[in-house]
Amino acid sequence: MADIHIVNGPNLNLLGRRQPEIYGKRHFEAFFEEMKERFAGHRLHYFQSNSEGALIDYLHKVGFGKVGIVLNAGAYTHTSIALADAVAAIAAPVVEVHISNVYARESFRHHSYLAPVCVGSIVGLGFAGYALAVQYLLDILQHEQ
Repeated sequence: MADIHIVNGPNLNLLGRRQPEIYGKRHFEAFFEEMKERFAGHRLHYFQSNSEGALIDYLHKVGFGKVGIVLNAGAYTHTSIALADAVAAIAAPVVEVHISNVYARESFRHHSYLAPVCVGSIVGLGFAGYALAVQYLLDILQHEQ
């Protein structure tokens, strides 16, 4: 049994209401309940914050031990060296996820400070990207045994 932490950054608390033409009409909390059922043999945790410091504190708190982290840092992906440093400082593997295809959007979204310190990135596959990231992390964690 593994622990997987799904961490969402700024404005992702508005999923289902925020720009549905980009992010869809589904609320993340409902999707997370489905994820817990899909990966019932494991412990999934969810944390969301609009605060960069709270995200960093959470990563420091959970980022050691037999855990994996799925991180959608939202706009902090493109701006936060501090968040990238936090990912680099922890032992847990981190997969960067974005619901929309950031490369088909504004040019400032094309650069990720997180990508170089993550084990991988999943971009533009909607909520399915989270499920793929969880499965990948479970595979990694099982091979570490």
